[in-house]
Amino acid sequence: MKDVTLLSDGWGLRHEDAVLPAQVPGCVHTDLLTAGLIPDPFLGTDEHTVAWVGDRAWTYTTRLTAGNSHERTDLVFEGLDTAAEIILDQEVLGRTRNMHRTHRFDVTGRGGELRVRFDPAREEAEAVRAAVGDRPNVYPEPSQYIRKMACGFGWDWGPTVVTAGIWRPARLEHWSTARIAGVRPLVTVTGTHGRVEAHLTVERTATGHGRPLTARASVAGVDTEITFEGTEATLTLDVSEPELWWPRGHGEQPLYDLTVTLADGTAPLDTWHRRIGFRTVELDRTADEHGTGFTLVVNGVRLFARGVNWIPDDVLPSRVTPERYRHRLTQAAAANIDLVRVWGGGIYEDDAFYDVCDELGLMVWQDFLFACSAYPEEQPLRGEVEAEARENVVRLMPHPSLVLWNGNNENLWGFRDWGWESELAGDSWGEGYYLGLLPRVVAELDPTRPYTAGSPWSGSWDHHPNDPAHGTHHSWEVWNRRDFAEYRDSVPRFVAEFGWQAPPALATLRRALPGEDLAPDSPGMLHHQKAEDGNGKLDRGVARHFAFPEGDFDRWHYLTQLVQARAVAAGIEHWRSHWPVCAGTVVWQLNDCWPVSSWAAIDGDGRLKPLYHELRRVYADRLLTLQPTPDGVVLALANQSAETWAARVTVRRTTADGTVTAEATLGADVDARGAVRLPLPEDLALGTEGYKEFLVADADGLRALHFAVPDREFAYPKPLFDVQVEKVGGSGSDATVDVVVTARTLVRDLLLQPDRLSPEAVADTGLVTLLRGEQVRIRVGGWAEPTVDGARSAIFCVDPA
Repeated sequence: MKDVTLLSDGWGLRHEDAVLPAQVPGCVHTDLLTAGLIPDPFLGTDEHTVAWVGDRAWTYTTRLTAGNSHERTDLVFEGLDTAAEIILDQEVLGRTRNMHRTHRFDVTGRGGELRVRFDPAREEAEAVRAAVGDRPNVYPEPSQYIRKMACGFGWDWGPTVVTAGIWRPARLEHWSTARIAGVRPLVTVTGTHGRVEAHLTVERTATGHGRPLTARASVAGVDTEITFEGTEATLTLDVSEPELWWPRGHGEQPLYDLTVTLADGTAPLDTWHRRIGFRTVELDRTADEHGTGFTLVVNGVRLFARGVNWIPDDVLPSRVTPERYRHRLTQAAAANIDLVRVWGGGIYEDDAFYDVCDELGLMVWQDFLFACSAYPEEQPLRGEVEAEARENVVRLMPHPSLVLWNGNNENLWGFRDWGWESELAGDSWGEGYYLGLLPRVVAELDPTRPYTAGSPWSGSWDHHPNDPAHGTHHSWEVWNRRDFAEYRDSVPRFVAEFGWQAPPALATLRRALPGEDLAPDSPGMLHHQKAEDGNGKLDRGVARHFAFPEGDFDRWHYLTQLVQARAVAAGIEHWRSHWPVCAGTVVWQLNDCWPVSSWAAIDGDGRLKPLYHELRRVYADRLLTLQPTPDGVVLALANQSAETWAARVTVRRTTADGTVTAEATLGADVDARGAVRLPLPEDLALGTEGYKEFLVADADGLRALHFAVPDREFAYPKPLFDVQVEKVGGSGSDATVDVVVTARTLVRDLLLQPDRLSPEAVADTGLVTLLRGEQVRIRVGGWAEPTVDGARSAIFCVDPA
């Protein structure tokens, strides 16, 4: 039977005249941090202080012991970042140039000093650029000339931290006769019948060549075996009435153990095991009177995708543990998210990521790793791209959560709109990957899943790549130049990116910027704002709705987070109300890779922004919303549940002091996974009273509000409210309390910021608007010394003063 020896201990990193203890998996930055030789690049402006690390060559060393009873010993690296030379006992085993591939070397009978030397990634990239010629890029770094995590070279939300190291596990594999080189399970469902075709590839030793071997497979109580003499075999298992895997909110997520074993007669040689799920997935791109659709269909059910974009959770990705994946993705599921797009400027995530998505019912849209750049198609890159694609398609395809392969992020759009076409002057730029190589690889290896050439992409060059009427659309003009109300100006078929920025939580800022007198334009704040004119866009977003809080950082911080939450909610509420014309929204973005002002709902220290709580509301199965249109306000109800929603909605026109001036009750039967839009009675129209009256709609515990004018023009009363703190349980840092707020006036968008109570504190509630006499109970954990005054100090709301 194959033997595996993990190579996680005993490594050293050469630094000047010393050899430092090294962690594998890990990277140079984490080892230097552990040794106290560099400051944390996340703090202050120390990103610049550690920039030299990415421009040096680094060598990892350990010793391998020769000798083993098996015929063959392989040295396997699951991830080398990136331009590496592997040397054993003074002999070069090979060179690698791809962070996203596994590399294997025959070291049978050999031992001695093992060295893995990493050249600077920029040096490798510049050498390739010199060979293939210059190509346009949104960012100044040469990320498209090396198969490495692009965002490590810096992005408009990320630092420039150019890593090197053995970033995924390393091991020795000892084997005889033959080993399993790969298993490619094609899982299909026809009616009530499930089928698994396990396509097996083996590697043989010289003595194993041509020898009859037996492969066995089992799943869901079904077993099969086959005897073969070559290097490939297919085992077919038919499963009667398997339980179907469903996305979160649409059903359960049953998973089945699929095991493939390889044997020489009765002697086992190797085994392979994964969990699979039975389900069908299609992408409906049918043309209709609105354009060209883009609707995910799972198990025959058409879905509105409630999505978020995912970036690497740390700019040093080897630090992301299975536990951290589980925590972050559990946060996503708790926000009623059902789709996570793994964005193309990052990495193919660890199997632990996809395992959790399988369990939680989070559909995965997987980009191939191309983003915001023109990519050369010449060698040496083309061969690396194909090998990388083939390996990762086979590695990830067992996961039922994976529902879509996507060729690239914004490169087709960039070619058309960003001046690339004339600049390239006929040079290759990646089109051959997205429209040729990658769809061919997917069709050959994983025909059970749909492929789309890019995001955004209209389906063909017959339409503009970012045409909202065709395929996927990225909506960035609103954040860049307009007010968020203008999300309502169009109904794209599928919004694959849109978002609005806000700073991270105050406790995150204080940790990242120690000792700084915080201000929107203080040095550390500006360093941790990577977007072009990011603060200008934040300020303009606030000023469109509120009197600008000059010199009041706490107020600015609250208002920018409030506008972020309102902006994203405005887009989702509008687009959900137009289902099935619009078939999904994928918010940019769920997470951050360091503490930064960004579009994320969860900041770089893992704290929840108000946006997170708004996502939980607007992505709930049932959504109630009031939508302004040129013909008046519309009541919209969206229902993603599997049950009909028989709703009775009470709509009131009310003054700021709580006087009801008009009221109506509307009935609506909303089909399962349906949406309706209803005009309001004329007597509910706000007309000229919109500066002092607003609309409130209530149904089944849901509420929607509509204010006809910006906040700065509305006649808000001075907000008055009472605060109580009630102990729930626990003590000290484990204490749980309820902060109870009772409104004595209209209180708009009240927010308790828990990290102002304690850096460890968390709250279960985000923004909430209270009418006079209403009460909210906010559950707070991790606040060791609760007081009413402390609670009041952490509460913000819209205030005309």
